[in-house]
Amino acid sequence: MTNTSTSRPAWLVPVGLIILCLVPVGAGIWRVAQIAASPAVTPDNARFLDDPLPAIVHIVSACVFCILGVLQVSRAPRRRSLVWHRLAGRVVAPLGVIAGVSGVWLTLAYWTITRDGPVLFGLRLAAGTAMAACIVAGVVAVVRRDLAAHRAWMLRGYALGIAAGTQFFTHLPWVVLDEAPGQLGTTLAMGAGWAINLAVVEWHLRGAPSSSVRAPTKAATSVS
Repeated sequence: MTNTSTSRPAWLVPVGLIILCLVPVGAGIWRVAQIAASPAVTPDNARFLDDPLPAIVHIVSACVFCILGVLQVSRAPRRRSLVWHRLAGRVVAPLGVIAGVSGVWLTLAYWTITRDGPVLFGLRLAAGTAMAACIVAGVVAVVRRDLAAHRAWMLRGYALGIAAGTQFFTHLPWVVLDEAPGQLGTTLAMGAGWAINLAVVEWHLRGAPSSSVRAPTKAATSVS
C-alpha cells in the first residue's frame, strides 16, 4: 500500500507537466511551420514573417526547455539518475536562459504592432527577465552546493517557462463565450497564468520537507 501511494503521485507530476506543455509546444511547432511555409501576410502573422528570428529562437529554445525540463523538475526521474539530471541540466539551463531572454527580445521586436497594451508589455518583459534570472540563480546555487536553493530557483524558472500552458486555461472563459478578451481581458488572463504557476511553486516549496532535497551522490559529483 505504501508503494502505491508514493509512486502514483510521483508519476502524476511529469504526466501533468507534459500535458501542460502540449499547448505551447504545439503552438510553437505550428508557428515555425507557418513561417517556413511563407504564407500570405495577414495581420496575425505579419510580425513573424517580417522578422522571424526572435520568434524562431524563442520557440525552439522554449519548446526544448519545457520538454526536457519535465524530467529535471520531476522528483522520480531525478532520483533515478542524478548523473542524467546533471548532464541534462547543462542543456536545459542554457536553453531556459535563452528562452527567457528571447522572450524579452520577442516583446521588444514586435511591440510596435502588438495590441496587448503597456501593462502586458511590462509583464512580458518582467516574466522573461525573471525566468532567465531564476535559472541563473539556480545554476549559481548548485555550484555552491546549495541544493535546496538550486531546486527552488529552477522550479520558479520552469514555472514561468511553462506559463503559456496555464494561460491557455485562463483564456478559456472567453473561448467558451466565443468572445475576444480585449486588452484588459488578455492582460488579466496572461498575468493570471504567470501568477498561478508561481503560486503553485511557492506553495509546494513551503510544504516540501527539507529532507526531500538530497546531496548528490559521489557518482553524480564526479561527472565533469
